[in-house]
Amino acid sequence: MSAWPPAALVLTAGLGTRLRPLTDLRAKPVMPVGDDTLVGIILRRLAAQGIAEAVLNLHHLPHTITREVGDGSQYGVRVRYSWEQPVVLGSAGGPRHALPLVDGDTLLIVNGDTLCDIPLRALWDEHVASGALVTMGLMPHPAPGRYGGVTMDVPVPAPGLATPAEACPVLAAGVVTGFVPRTSIVPSVHFPGVQLVRREVLAGLPDNAPAESVGGVYPRLIASHPGAVRGVVFGARFDDVGTVDDYRRTCRAQAVDARGNVIDRTALVDPTARLRDCIVWPGAQVPAGCALHNVIVTGARPLPAGAALQDSIA
Repeated sequence: MSAWPPAALVLTAGLGTRLRPLTDLRAKPVMPVGDDTLVGIILRRLAAQGIAEAVLNLHHLPHTITREVGDGSQYGVRVRYSWEQPVVLGSAGGPRHALPLVDGDTLLIVNGDTLCDIPLRALWDEHVASGALVTMGLMPHPAPGRYGGVTMDVPVPAPGLATPAEACPVLAAGVVTGFVPRTSIVPSVHFPGVQLVRREVLAGLPDNAPAESVGGVYPRLIASHPGAVRGVVFGARFDDVGTVDDYRRTCRAQAVDARGNVIDRTALVDPTARLRDCIVWPGAQVPAGCALHNVIVTGARPLPAGAALQDSIA
């Protein structure tokens, strides 16, 4: 078993189709959030928990990620890149393709488009103690009707179970028995994309071929090696950025002014402009006399002076 800390693979290759037109401008992981980006927040959190090495997989608008992240030194993590072309390789195929860049026999895999505060060392300790091939970081289901779920051989916490902001306790641990769709009434927990995976789980997959973890590899592993996939349920917090509305909520949870705006420090907003519940991206300009409500200002095209916009993307 590898020693702590493991290398991390941050999944940043996705297309982000539900976030269009925003993801026509930037890859989803580099969506601005306050004065940072999604992947920037993730990398800083990894570094704060002792992770020193990370690989980012790339497919959609890769230059927007490499330009923002560089070698990772600004986040305290050494970053390398795994390129996926001509197709995105998926949640198992992507990690398989990145294996030559990763040392050790256990890989930490983290979604690059969600924010979650699952404690990595606690997850690691449970993984080592159990001897599992895969240990999934789980949490009480925030919205069973919206997301699929993970079933376990132990009682699972009720959906939406609240925990103190400063705590992230272990609520349950056990064997993962399967996965259910969002329409299921079977009690389940939520998988926000944090997991520890033994190298052997991925090494047998064909390289450069699409493959999914929850959608293929893990169900087969559960069937062939009962008990090999385990889960630890934490009282964690979770911010999704799946849709434009999710993105707005996540931004406003990170940093706002008195009028509910999230304005990057490099944006130029004229003092006469009136903004409420707006998100203004890096380098974007809001000229004199504008009146904006619930607008995402990307800077992709100039705003005319005096523009009046509501509930839109500019």
